[in-house]
Amino acid sequence: MRTTVSVIGVGYLGAVHAASMAELGHEVIGLDVDVDRVGALNDGRAPFHEPGFEEILRRGRDRDLLRFTTDYAELAKVDVHFLGLGTPQRADGNGADLTYLQAAVDALCEVLPARDGAPTLVVGKSTVPAGTARMLADQLEQIDGVRLVWNPEFLREGFAVKDTLAPDRLVYGVRDPEDVEETEQVVGMLDAVYAQILERGTTRLVMGYEAAELVKVSANAFLATKISFINAISEMCEATGADVTDVARAIGMDDRIGVKFLRAGVGFGGGCLPKDIRAFMASAEDLGIGESLAFLREVDAINERRRARVVDLAAEMLGGLEGRRVTVLGAAFKPDSDDVRDSPALDVACRLRTAGAAVTVTDPEALGGVEKRVPGMPTEADLDEALRGAELVLLLTEWGQYKELDPARVRELVADARIIDGRNVLEPRQWREAGWEVRSLGRP
Repeated sequence: MRTTVSVIGVGYLGAVHAASMAELGHEVIGLDVDVDRVGALNDGRAPFHEPGFEEILRRGRDRDLLRFTTDYAELAKVDVHFLGLGTPQRADGNGADLTYLQAAVDALCEVLPARDGAPTLVVGKSTVPAGTARMLADQLEQIDGVRLVWNPEFLREGFAVKDTLAPDRLVYGVRDPEDVEETEQVVGMLDAVYAQILERGTTRLVMGYEAAELVKVSANAFLATKISFINAISEMCEATGADVTDVARAIGMDDRIGVKFLRAGVGFGGGCLPKDIRAFMASAEDLGIGESLAFLREVDAINERRRARVVDLAAEMLGGLEGRRVTVLGAAFKPDSDDVRDSPALDVACRLRTAGAAVTVTDPEALGGVEKRVPGMPTEADLDEALRGAELVLLLTEWGQYKELDPARVRELVADARIIDGRNVLEPRQWREAGWEVRSLGRP
């Protein structure tokens, strides 16, 4: 069944969600206050790099199922409104900044409802502190016929289209799961939007608002903890001469632990994990139970130490950084993304440059973001040119083309054959046999 859908906030999350809803056959209006972004999306141009996104964006536009606007009045007769606003870290602390989300809800309330008494559903997708959904529901439900469901996203950058169209679960947060009549109505409306996904057997979980909010931040906190755990073990490995890849492989064979997110390296970054674990800590402190999540402070600290360790290792290998030519492979926080928010790779590049190194950054997709976020940072799109004359190479984002480099060929480009594998994705023996000095985090 076709539903009319709006997605308010068409940044990374919202734009992917809007195009995916059109891919499911719904009529979709995406709204944003950014005129340039709206214009690009209406032209079928992706404002960010995400595999598969531009294809479904153009397909939705070509089928006349997807359009974008800056005018809230165009949303008045829509059945289901998704809130995809960003919740960045506050400038004055660790908590989540809900300014954009609240402004969107205020603006939406001005045009609702205009549907001749038919129910209207508002669906929250943003990552928020527990209690936010209930606060917004109190505001929205003052308007007759409007109901709120909290439906957190679990997107992985680089896999966002797949994760939207074929998620491993759908979580619905409702005001009162024990209110059967009310719950059945709002769940039924959201089920209609996700009908194709549910027909494929996707698990759907219905719970209270606060539980749905905690699912997302708890998942991110656990992933961050697992990454920092193996990086803490890598510190032990460096101190003892053990190889962290051996340790990770062995403990990962225990199905209670698993191998995912057990690759030691320069740590996590991006627009979600760092700010979400800090917001989670701030939320716990606001509730008077800050000590319950105090371990996340060390998770965050371990992650920061990994970046400093790479800089120290570079200085050690070069005998000092002043004036030394260093090439950084990668700027995005992960491959298949152009997102440089809190990127470990870019942070390390900045630290090296501050310490006096002559740094060149290369990345297949993220150099535009580098130029906006760190004006003046030397960049080079051509990989060979970026490598030419380097005295030290740092692999900090594990793009496929970096993992597959031929060490013998690269040896002919650089001034000195030294490399730091900040992601533990290279085969050290192969590189050493080609004449390279190789250092990796947590490996002898």
